[in-house]
Amino acid sequence: MTDPNDAATLPRAIPAATLIVFRDRAGLPPELLLVERSPRLAFAPGATVFPGGRVDPGDVALAEMLGPIAPVDAAARIAAIRETIEETGVAIGVAAPPGVDAIRSALRHGATLGETLDGTALDLDQLVPFAHWRPRERHARMFDALFYLARLPVDAPPASVDSTENVRLDWAGARETLDAAARGERTLIFPTRRNLERLAQFASYDEAVAHARATPVRRITPWIEPRDGVDYLCIPDDLGYPITAEPVAAARRG
Repeated sequence: MTDPNDAATLPRAIPAATLIVFRDRAGLPPELLLVERSPRLAFAPGATVFPGGRVDPGDVALAEMLGPIAPVDAAARIAAIRETIEETGVAIGVAAPPGVDAIRSALRHGATLGETLDGTALDLDQLVPFAHWRPRERHARMFDALFYLARLPVDAPPASVDSTENVRLDWAGARETLDAAARGERTLIFPTRRNLERLAQFASYDEAVAHARATPVRRITPWIEPRDGVDYLCIPDDLGYPITAEPVAAARRG
């Protein structure tokens, strides 16, 4: 079998970042910020996902401006912040944002995040590395995506759907979302399903963060493996995921 972690054999992928935003609930599992993608999109049409998207040149430029104080994955963290603002109106890691609506509008009209912030500081440490997924299969869009955890700021304005790439926005628990998918009420692609199963293990944001910091972030490239005559899509079993294989016939990959 081809080594799924051999970078030399992987097709080219688009650098991307995803932000998993938590909202704790007293006595209940935390809610997660989720969006439903437009059925017109080339990648994952109609799927329920976390906010995120590709790393743009403006994200790279802003990361370079931060210099040696920035983490090595600064451009991806900036992309996750920018995409979450664009898609939901929630600003994570932005100190006293100068009007989230104004930032969101400027981003829609092609401004970079650096241009919209007007000197406002970023706190990239509010994003906690959680996972790194890069598929092997060739889809209309292939993303090399870093996933981060973050807590919803106390003073955050209500989230709202962007009505362009996404058609619906919800706060829902990880287990609630998996149950809704089982009833046919949501569509989940393979990485989102696996991440929700992993997140469903935690009763709070702090628990999820402790787990993330204790678990290595290693690139996950699913592979196909026959088991008792059935082909399964598989991931490593040492990265915190309670379910690491699903029949290929049942898995939606894009």
